[in-house]
Amino acid sequence: MVETTKKIAVKKVDAKPAAPAPAPASAAWHPIGNLRREIDRLFEDFDRGSWLRPFRAGGLSPNFSLAVPAVNMVERAKAFEVTAELAGMDEKNIQVSVRGGNLIISGEKTDEKEEHSKDYHVRERQFGSFERMFSIPPGVDAGKIEAQFKNGVLTVTIPKAAEALKPEKKIPIKAA
Repeated sequence: MVETTKKIAVKKVDAKPAAPAPAPASAAWHPIGNLRREIDRLFEDFDRGSWLRPFRAGGLSPNFSLAVPAVNMVERAKAFEVTAELAGMDEKNIQVSVRGGNLIISGEKTDEKEEHSKDYHVRERQFGSFERMFSIPPGVDAGKIEAQFKNGVLTVTIPKAAEALKPEKKIPIKAA
């Protein structure tokens, strides 16, 4: 069996990042209110969970789960490495881009199966898309980010800038 590695283009999108919505002035003084809002948001997300919709992509189908691909992030000596498990996907349906200080990995998968028999005809269509966004750490060379796709695993390498590779400098403390 021949293994192939394919490089995926990383697009740099020049756009201003959206400014975060300012928190109400009273939020800093009401920690219980902050906690309640976070719990409400959690339950809203839970309520929209795909397990409530078993016939949609990312639901209970054991062979088709694309809702949130598993991602690992590791810091190496000269670069950060992000790996995403995208089994069954084709590299032409995966996009990697950099926008507003964020690394964005997105993709779409479609699957269509058709089976004919003397007694029945089955046609199944499943589809789904995803987008994951990660903040790029400071001290990296965003212009040299590379992505490779091999055996269903996307590997994005974010090299550290030359300044970040310099050894730590200790500052002596002088008595006053």
